[in-house]
Amino acid sequence: MNDHSGGPGTVAVAVTDGMPILELAVPCHVFGTPRPDLRDSWYDFRLCNPTGGTAAPARQWFTTDTPYGYQELVEADTVIVPASADVRGRPPGRLLDAVREAHARGARIVSLCSGAFVLAAAGLLDGRRAATHWEHAPLLAERYPDIEVDPTVLYIDDGDILTSAGSTAGIDLCLHLVRKDLGSRVASSVARHLVVPAHRPGGQAQYIEAPLPPKETDDGLAPLLHWAAENVHRPLTTPELARRAGTSERTLVRRFHQSTGTTPLRWLQAQRIARAKELLETTDQPMDRIAEQCGLGGAANLRLHFARSVGISPTEYRRGHRADRHERAAVAGH
Repeated sequence: MNDHSGGPGTVAVAVTDGMPILELAVPCHVFGTPRPDLRDSWYDFRLCNPTGGTAAPARQWFTTDTPYGYQELVEADTVIVPASADVRGRPPGRLLDAVREAHARGARIVSLCSGAFVLAAAGLLDGRRAATHWEHAPLLAERYPDIEVDPTVLYIDDGDILTSAGSTAGIDLCLHLVRKDLGSRVASSVARHLVVPAHRPGGQAQYIEAPLPPKETDDGLAPLLHWAAENVHRPLTTPELARRAGTSERTLVRRFHQSTGTTPLRWLQAQRIARAKELLETTDQPMDRIAEQCGLGGAANLRLHFARSVGISPTEYRRGHRADRHERAAVAGH
């Protein structure tokens, strides 16, 4: 790679048509803003359009004007691929070729949010663990079965390949890169400039929803799912669910996996955790009462399973996520 005279190297960001603005702006701000108060030598930052020059990549009103093209992407020390405009479409062949060549030359390859689909299409994630936005995780896992998709973390550092979860998780990963390259002091200073925590507790599991399918769909299983979700306070079992569905346990397990991608008991646990999140956000009830309403027994059991699933304690979750009901009431009263 190039000699950067003691600097942290070249960071090149790949621009594609229609990409989300936030995921493009994050690396531009973290790596493209000179910081003489922190270091004399900062990153050599390059925003790379497909051919260089003016393009119209970002959504709505934004365009990029840069002298750099994908050739500079290939020659960079760190290549960042922000989110894709359409995760269901095939990424541009020119971008896939550039990412593959950069990796072959020894570059560190980074994806933010749905940018993981580009790395996957380039074959760089096969046999690896990877992160993406939790909404896109099932599609990534289905389309690329050789990838171990983890929808619960904010980012994954696999050495030469790094992937992040959705939107603001890109900030977490970019700060992680600064920390690796320049140390914790510099990364913490950048975080203070951004007015964000240097480290966030837990992962994106704390933001994942547990949606239910419409009752009239899903091969007749949806009514059972809705009934079970309304009765999570009860000690439900797979045999009881099978009896209610009028089918065998084996058939129920198969249909559950087809519909939800998991087992009945794991699905029930996710619904219990979702119910606990709702109560933590909207009530002041003590932990024992919340645990009872979620079918999790007592407070100790709630804390154990909540932390295992979400990555932080119920108390931390309540502190960080509960809506200010008094403020909402005041707004509603105007």
